[in-house]
Amino acid sequence: MPRTARVTPGGMVFHVLNRGVGRMKLFRSDADYQAFEGILEETLALVPMRVCSYCLMPNHWHFVLWPKADGDLAAFMQRLTITHATRWQRHKQQVGYGHVYQGRFKSFPIATDESFHQVARYVERNALRAHLVERAEQWRWSSLWRREYGTPEQQGYLAAWPLAIPSQWLKIVNRPETEAELKALRNSVNRGQPYGPESWRERCVAKLGLESTMRPRGRPRKAD
Repeated sequence: MPRTARVTPGGMVFHVLNRGVGRMKLFRSDADYQAFEGILEETLALVPMRVCSYCLMPNHWHFVLWPKADGDLAAFMQRLTITHATRWQRHKQQVGYGHVYQGRFKSFPIATDESFHQVARYVERNALRAHLVERAEQWRWSSLWRREYGTPEQQGYLAAWPLAIPSQWLKIVNRPETEAELKALRNSVNRGQPYGPESWRERCVAKLGLESTMRPRGRPRKAD
């Protein structure tokens, strides 16, 4: 599929992710996770961004971000990933040995209805789904842990959501997704598609020029 142009207007919410090159472990110790969270907090002080949810996994990470202005998302992610990659290479004595990330970050618009809750749940449930913890809020390197157990300062880096957090959010996050939910979410990630109701998705695709993400994969059929 051809590379899709980056269009990330302010005011829209995005599911953002990246992973280590060749699925390399980005985080090999608690210190590695702590270093990334420190860089995240540094970046927030320099490039304002509304962080709704996030989860750091051994070889990748997910964010749900809500930029205020056009260009904010790209500026924030560029600062975050370049700073992290540079420090990671220096700390691991890997300067000059190739890339840290598999490529540029991926981002997918999210509708601000129940679709937002579905993506936030998918992100905050990541460690539980990977069997790293018994309950999602036990994963120290996530917004769910920070929201539930973090200090007021740690919680202060998390933004208010564009719609209310459900009162039974912990119960919801710890409940497994259905196969249909996982299929829809993973299709968004794999294809780079906006995530939301069909009518909203069609408008979003037209507005942002993302038609290529909706086309069937494979070589085009020859005309008769």
